[in-house]
Amino acid sequence: MDKIELKGMHFYGYHGVFPEENKLGQRFHADVELSLDLSQAGQSDDLNHTINYAEVYERVKGIVQGKPFHLIEALAEAIASDLLHQYTRVNDVAVRLTKPHPPFDTHFEGVTVHILRKRA
Repeated sequence: MDKIELKGMHFYGYHGVFPEENKLGQRFHADVELSLDLSQAGQSDDLNHTINYAEVYERVKGIVQGKPFHLIEALAEAIASDLLHQYTRVNDVAVRLTKPHPPFDTHFEGVTVHILRKRA
C-alpha cells in the first residue's frame, strides 16, 4: 500500500488532565500516515486522484487547536476518525502524537501515543 506522510507538525493545544494544561496549553507534535493507492495519481498527475495534504494539515491543526481532550489517546483517536471519515480513499491512518513537556518532573523527550485505525 502506498502512503502519504505528514511529519513533524507542531501545534499549540489545551489538552490534559490537569486544569493548568487546559488553561495554559502546551505544544504538541503530530505525525500522520495515510495508506491508500496512489497509482492513479502517479499516472494522471491530477490532484483529484490523491489526498490534498494541505487540507489534511488544516484538519489536524483544527482538531489539535480545538476542543480540549483530557488524554492524548483521545486526541489521536479524534484525528484518525476524522481523517478516515473525510477521505474515503484512505484505507488506514496512523497517528503519532507527542506531548513533549508533560506537567510533571520528567527527564525524557516527552510522551508519545501511536495508533493505527483501519477502515471497517
